[in-house]
Amino acid sequence: FARFAKTGASANAYTSFDMTCFLFSCTANVYQSLEILLDFVQSPYFTEQTVQKEQGIIGQEIRMYDDDPQWRVLFNLLGALYHTHPVKIDIAGTTDSIAKITPELLYRCYRTFYNLNNMVLCIAGNVEPDRVLQVCDKMLKPADPSYHVERIFEPEPEHIVKARAEQKMAVAVPLFELGFKESCAAGRATTQQIAETDILLEALASDASPLFRRLLDAGLINEASFGHEYFEGPGFASVIFSGESRDPEAAADEIKKAIASVRAEGFDRDTFERAKRAVYGRNIAALNNVGCIANSLVALEFAGRELFSYIDAVAQAGVDDVLGRLEVQLKPQYSSLSVVRPKQPAP
Repeated sequence: FARFAKTGASANAYTSFDMTCFLFSCTANVYQSLEILLDFVQSPYFTEQTVQKEQGIIGQEIRMYDDDPQWRVLFNLLGALYHTHPVKIDIAGTTDSIAKITPELLYRCYRTFYNLNNMVLCIAGNVEPDRVLQVCDKMLKPADPSYHVERIFEPEPEHIVKARAEQKMAVAVPLFELGFKESCAAGRATTQQIAETDILLEALASDASPLFRRLLDAGLINEASFGHEYFEGPGFASVIFSGESRDPEAAADEIKKAIASVRAEGFDRDTFERAKRAVYGRNIAALNNVGCIANSLVALEFAGRELFSYIDAVAQAGVDDVLGRLEVQLKPQYSSLSVVRPKQPAP
C-alpha cells in the first residue's frame, strides 16, 4: 500500500466465495501502478512473525463477523441448505482453522493457485493496450501452460439440511432470509439461465411487484431492507429473499404464496416486459461504472461467461423461458428459512 500511495493509486483486496481479487484505481500513473500490482502478487513473503500478526487480525475479523446479524442470518441459511459444499463455511475460516496456518502452508497454497494459468488480469478505463502488454511482458514470470488446478467437491445432495435456522442476537427487528436450493447436477447455470432468473426475480419481487406492495401494506417488511438475489457459483445455486420483518414466518408465507400464484397463472405480458426492460436497463447503466466493468469481467471470465452475451440473453428471454426457471428453482420442498431474532422481545 505504501508503494501504491507513491503513485497516487487507491489499492484494495478481497476474497469472495470463489476468488481472491487484488485491485487498484487511479487517475494517473496507471502503468507504474500496474507494475506494482503484478510484482507483489508474484512475490510473496511469509514469515512466522507476519503469519502470527495476520492470525491475530483475521481472528478479530472472524469474531466481528460472528457478531454481525446480517452475516449470521446468511451463513445460518447456507448451513441449512447445504450438506457438504464449502460455501456454507465462513470465507475467513474459523479461529481454529487459521491457528493451523504456517508459512509453509501459505507458500504451498501460493504455488498451487497463484499461477498465471489460474489468474485473470482485467483493466478497464483510458489505457493503451500495447503499453499494458509491455508491462505484462516485463513483469509476468513464465508459467507452465499445461498447469491446471482441479477442484473436487463432495457430491451435494439435492435435498436441504433443515427447513429452519434461528439465532438470537442484539437486533431491534428480526432479520430473515428465505432460500430456495437449486440442483447443480448439470453444472453451473448458463448465461441464458442467469438472465432468465434475473427477470423472474424482478417480476416476482422487485419494488414494482404486487408481492412487494402486499408485504409492505401488511407491515411485514420495510421498504429499505427487502431484497432478492440469485446466489450462484461453482457447485452451488440458490435464490434468496431477505429483509427485516416483525413476523418473518408470515413474510416467508407470502413469498411462497406469490410463487405458487405465478406457477399457476404465470405473468401477464405487461409485468414480464416491465421486468425485462428493468433488468436490461440496469445492466446497461452499470457499463457507465469502470469499477463495475472490471469486477464483472473478472468474475465472468472465471465462470466462462461474457459480459455482452448476458445483455443479449436478457433481450432474447421469453416469458415461457422465465417461467421454466421458476419450476426449476423455486421448489418449496427445497426451501429453508433463516431468522435472527432480538435477544429481548420487542415491547
